[in-house]
Amino acid sequence: MKKGSSRPLTPAQKAELDALARLPDEQINTRALPEVLDWSGARRGVFYRPIKKQLTLRLDADLIDWFKTHTPNGEGYQTRINVALREYVAQRETGR
Repeated sequence: MKKGSSRPLTPAQKAELDALARLPDEQINTRALPEVLDWSGARRGVFYRPIKKQLTLRLDADLIDWFKTHTPNGEGYQTRINVALREYVAQRETGR
């Protein structure tokens, strides 16, 4: 995962954030922020990314070839292997 390239906060920005953090919620003016009432277009888990751990794993060549040839466009075969392993674990946890 690539790290963001944002600039560090200036001392003035840090001071402003600290001052806001000290304010009680009822003193923070939220009138300029529109209240969201319609969540029909919301998507769950968009910003969640599980922590990945790099390791060396030996898999049979025919298994790797199958995942490489049966992977839809835009998705890597390693991602598909990860999904398959998650499905296997989920089935074992639910006792199917």
